[in-house]
Amino acid sequence: MTDLPRTLLITLTGHDRPGVTSRIFGTLAQAGVEVVDIEQIVLRQQLVLGVLVTAPRDWRRLRQDVQDTAAALGMHVEVTRGVGDNLPRAGGRSHVTIIGMPLRAGAFAAIAGRIADCGANIDRIERMARYPVTAIDLHVSGADPEQLRAVLATEAARQGVDIAVQPASLLRRGARLIVMDVDSTLVQGEVIEMLAAEAGCEAEVGRVTEAAMRGELDFEESLRARVALLAGLEESALDRVYDRIVLAPGARTLVRTLRRLGYRFALVSGGFSQITDRLAADLKVHYSRANELEVVDGRLTGRIVGPVVDRAGKAAALRDFAAEVGVEEESVVAIGDGANDLDMLSAAGLGIAYNAKPVVRDAADTAVNVPYLDTIMYLLGISREEVEAADAAEGYVTPAPPV
Repeated sequence: MTDLPRTLLITLTGHDRPGVTSRIFGTLAQAGVEVVDIEQIVLRQQLVLGVLVTAPRDWRRLRQDVQDTAAALGMHVEVTRGVGDNLPRAGGRSHVTIIGMPLRAGAFAAIAGRIADCGANIDRIERMARYPVTAIDLHVSGADPEQLRAVLATEAARQGVDIAVQPASLLRRGARLIVMDVDSTLVQGEVIEMLAAEAGCEAEVGRVTEAAMRGELDFEESLRARVALLAGLEESALDRVYDRIVLAPGARTLVRTLRRLGYRFALVSGGFSQITDRLAADLKVHYSRANELEVVDGRLTGRIVGPVVDRAGKAAALRDFAAEVGVEEESVVAIGDGANDLDMLSAAGLGIAYNAKPVVRDAADTAVNVPYLDTIMYLLGISREEVEAADAAEGYVTPAPPV
């Protein structure tokens, strides 16, 4: 212990304005000290600056000089003497991302309590977004990420917030492959139901869907049965349906932003390639795989061309696209909402249940239950402010936040 250098921790608080940091460091420079650590945040124009420096021989003189500088700035300062650097962070490091709409103090208190119950420590807190959701990223150490995920998943359900727990690693910063389901994920609603409306067979298609949900039909049987009901529908109906498709809020922002960072995207759907291929082209998505509706003489025949993209087929597509991109499966993020997505979510390094059914939420690595697809960027360590700055640089207009 005696071999460790003496250090001073200087904590400055008060109203922020230009020049505060430079004034404090100017005072420290006169004493010839070395900077060991530093952190600074600003909340509602209130500055909190913490600086750990080596202690000079006449450390009391430096303390007085720092206090005089703070007084001249109209700020409060505390100077405490100690030994050595900050303690190193414990092992078992994780990023815990909390998303609330709203995020209430009681919910945050409960989550912090569960983290403490696991023997873990919150080392740092960052805000990723303040609207239309509140997203907070916690740097946590001292607990196994899998154990932490299980504990916090239960608390998230109790508090009505979303929580994602990811091991802290370089993987979070690397360019990855994003594989997305389409119906009720990338787009609102189900394309086959829209086609059924065009064909005047909504009720019949609905009955087949309900039978599948009761377990009386598997996905392939139900799909073929529903497609058979579309026999005779003119091909132009596909254009009308496409024109009525509504993307999930934030879908374009998600793709646009992550493409800037070198991410690759794939659409994998149990729906129809006549729709998904057009979506991929519109959004500049790199890959797409779905079922192909057979068309003869300008009309649907009621049959599928080739093998059906079912639950296993989605996972196979994910692996194929990962191999083509040249990334490991642990670098894939999969997003889906239904039982048909379970194998795909399991195959990915990060499987996200997006406004999903309970069985899917329970099986996925994490769940997002707010209606904004771009919220997923916060799980990847990208803040809304960074997104808006990049959009502004390219001329995109972002709606003003609430005051």
